[in-house]
Parts: sequence; C-alpha cells; structure tokens
Amino acid sequence: MYETIIIGGGQAGMAMGHYLKKSGGSFLILDQASSVGESWKKRYNSLKLFTPRSMSSLPGLPLSGEEDVYPGKDEVASYLEEYAKRFDLPLKLKTTVVKLEKETGVFKMSTDQGILLAKQVVVATGPFQTPALPAEARSGTIHQLHSSSYRQADQLVPGSVLVVGGGNSGAQIAVELAETRTVYLSVGSKMKFLPQRLAGKSIFWWFKRLGVLSVTSSSGPGRYLRKQPDPIFGKELKELIRKGRVVVKPRFKSMEEERVTFVDGTTMDISNIVWATGFRQNFDWISVAGVLDPEGKPLHHRGVSPEKGLYFIGLPWQHRRGSALLQGVGEDARYLYEKICGGS
Repeated sequence: MYETIIIGGGQAGMAMGHYLKKSGGSFLILDQASSVGESWKKRYNSLKLFTPRSMSSLPGLPLSGEEDVYPGKDEVASYLEEYAKRFDLPLKLKTTVVKLEKETGVFKMSTDQGILLAKQVVVATGPFQTPALPAEARSGTIHQLHSSSYRQADQLVPGSVLVVGGGNSGAQIAVELAETRTVYLSVGSKMKFLPQRLAGKSIFWWFKRLGVLSVTSSSGPGRYLRKQPDPIFGKELKELIRKGRVVVKPRFKSMEEERVTFVDGTTMDISNIVWATGFRQNFDWISVAGVLDPEGKPLHHRGVSPEKGLYFIGLPWQHRRGSALLQGVGEDARYLYEKICGGS
C-alpha cells in the first residue's frame, strides 16, 4: 500500500509529485499515456502558450531558454519529461484507473493493470478529458475533426473549413488554416481580443502586476471573471477577420449532408468542420460517496474534498484563474501538500 497515489501525470500530477517527494512518504503517479507529456505531443502542431517561458514553469525547475519567448507544445512535452527525470518522480504509465472506491478507510483503485491501494489519493486528471461534441456532429457527410484530433491542415479534405468555437484553440487553428483555404469561424458570442504583449511586456506580466492573477475563485471579482468567456490573445485572428480571410458566422445550429445551418437561419455548404468546442470532465469512475455534485463535478474547497484523504488538483479556477495551467498549478500543489502532510 502507498501513502499517496496521484491519478494523472500531466502538469498537475508532476507539480504534486514534486512536493510529495519532499515528504519522504511512498507515492506513485499513474497515467494512461505511454510517455510523460504525451497529451501535449498529440495537440495541434502550431499550438503555442499565451504565457512566456518566464511564466510557464512548474515549481523547482524554470523552463530553459529566452524568458520572453512563448513555448510550443513540443517544448512543453519535453519540459515535463525533464521534470519527471530531474526529481526522480515514481511513475506507472500505460495504466488507466477504471474505478476508485474506499473500503475500510483505504482507497482502492481498480486499473487495467490490477488493483492498487493507498491511504490518500490526489485526482490530477485535468480539464481536458472527453471532447465535447454536439449531437449533430455525428450527422451529415462533412469531413469532421475535434480540435483534440487536429494536428495540421493536410488532415482535411480539399475545400472550405468551418471552425466551430470562439476560444483560443479555435482562434489559433483558424489562423493556421486561413493560410491555405477559405475559413469560417462560428461563435456564440462576440469575441473579445487582448494583445499578447503590451508596452513590451507579456499581457500576463501586466495581469500579475495588476493583481488579476491573484484573484481567488470565491471572491467577488473571481466570481465575475469565471462567468466571462476567455479573451482571444493576440492580434492575428482579428486582422484576418478585418481582411475578410476569416469570416465570422453565428452559433452553429445543425447540419444535413454538406449544408450547415446557423442560429440566424442562414445556411452554407462546407467541406470540413473542426470542432473547437472544448472538453467535458469525466469523473464517472469515482465511486466514493459525497465527493461529486449532481452534475458529476467535484465537490471541494481548494482541492480538498469532503472525503478525508481525497484531493483534486488541476481543475479550472480551483483557487485562481491559473489553477489548471502550468503558470498556477504549483501554488495549489503546495497547498495540498501542506494539507496532506498535516493530515487535514
């Protein structure tokens, strides 16, 4: 039996492992991937973070290189691999937890590699679990991909493409595709654009200086910000829209064969759809009473669940805006480490 098992080997699991290493107790990090950083490697090739290297590191190991450069997805994957090696974190890869329960005060994890037991469990599976797709995505004859499966433009068939979703992933993919084909972008609300840099500094440098990154989820400003859609960082998409190279369309409603209908009643024929519609968290495998709400979302205060010994990390707005990001997950890991070692 282990003192602690961390379920999930992404940035949240790595940060948690970094602190648990200090405790001297036995622990293990489980991940279903075949290598550290695999989820980053599988993302679209042009992905870049919106925070510079100086604001994109986990505790104890800065991202090497020029501080003001924005790292790409492969650099992040390599960084996580280096992080696991540097701190000699105990990993068990290619292991999927199919059920988590608690019996006689001990957590029991049923995995595809057998049963594991622990006194404490930290769920670090992150926000990017199950692709969120509308029911209509299974209809029609249009070539379709979710953003999690999109890597580069040559995955698409010849012709126009509709990117559905107005977040930063959809924006980056639309910008990339506009280099070679006609692109339409379907959004449900007006997009808000912020510069990636302001007066020579990253916009996140200004956020930190102005206290935006310190706002907690339970505060008045935090509750307000949580209700707002994320802004689009950078000017590339805004410029392409201005030039007519990316055409903005209303919210997607339905499709039939090659024809798409929008909520305003307009229609158009399209060859490809990229669903940049985000992800749904899935905690159906947790069979511990009283730790999930009726919608299946974790009940917690700063990651501490109502069940003694069960914790969550890497959730969006777990404590601050950056809780699910490289930039902010370290603070939550330190807090949970103190709770775990203190027996709270």
